[in-house]
Amino acid sequence: MILVNNPGTWTNVYAPLEHAAWNGCTPTDLIFPFFLFIIGVAISLAFEPSRQRERDRGVVYVRIARRTALIFGLGIFLNGFPLFDWSELRIPGVLQRIALCYGSAALLVLMLRPRGQTVAAVGLIAAYWLAMALTASRGGAWIGPTGNLAASIDSRLLNGHLLHDGWDPEGLLTTVPAIATTLMGALAGHWMRASRRPADRTLVLLLAGVAGIAGGLFMDQWCPINKALWTPSYTVFTAGMALVLLAVCDGLIEVLGFQRWATPFVMYGTNPIVAYVLSSLMAKEMFLWRVTRADGTTTDLQHYIFAVVFLPLAQPVNASLLYAVGYAVLWLGVAAVLYRKGVLIKI
Repeated sequence: MILVNNPGTWTNVYAPLEHAAWNGCTPTDLIFPFFLFIIGVAISLAFEPSRQRERDRGVVYVRIARRTALIFGLGIFLNGFPLFDWSELRIPGVLQRIALCYGSAALLVLMLRPRGQTVAAVGLIAAYWLAMALTASRGGAWIGPTGNLAASIDSRLLNGHLLHDGWDPEGLLTTVPAIATTLMGALAGHWMRASRRPADRTLVLLLAGVAGIAGGLFMDQWCPINKALWTPSYTVFTAGMALVLLAVCDGLIEVLGFQRWATPFVMYGTNPIVAYVLSSLMAKEMFLWRVTRADGTTTDLQHYIFAVVFLPLAQPVNASLLYAVGYAVLWLGVAAVLYRKGVLIKI
């Protein structure tokens, strides 16, 4: 997301680095569900020992609540920075959804066995589909961003605090199937823990992923794949894609022993929220800092760096990409320093 969110200029961006206009799925549309999915995997691996020690449950619940509140609060901080105009500050957001999905999935993993978690995931997807379909207006629940139950709930409860007029892509109701995405990751984590033979584990993950992709594409006939509404077909399709990618990584790292290629991802992955928050803050600051050009006019620091450093190197669309890559590499350097020094900032 650091790469996607920080092009040199938004007027020159390659299509795969943009979200789908409405229905459909680009590589960028896979990032958020992949993150939620791997959170689910981590939850199942981290919390399983706590299930065996009932006396630890209370401590774990407190940690879940603390982490959920902290991540949600960071999201509000990012939305408000630097003016913090509470009268129109956007309440939903990426970190806010991560917080709600993490908190909900973590509690369900602690309270339910894998079979119960499966029922919960399916139930959340089915309940969301039914709720949207039964309350649809003007021909269908998935036609546009408004005129559906999700937009109605957001506009009534969060009016004036949404990304768009009357709806938000990280709204309240659309978080329900996103929780199911996280639970699917938890189920994958359970399978990884239970499997004895790495090759068999990888194969099952791969087959499950292919089945998820096929299922999502099949559902697309009645319920379009759509990130903004986090439609059931999108939930199943992206979970399938995540399973395939997880299987590939598991096969390369655990079965074949190829590990060094993953080091940059490990560096980012040890402090992902920190990298995301700090990179977002710096990007906002760069738009606030004013720089005087040679002709005496002023511009913000971000556009100045892009125009002076990157634009002379390539055509605008490639220069825009080079800027985004450079920004991502900059924060990889920060993550690498933290990783090398063994600094893990727990959130």
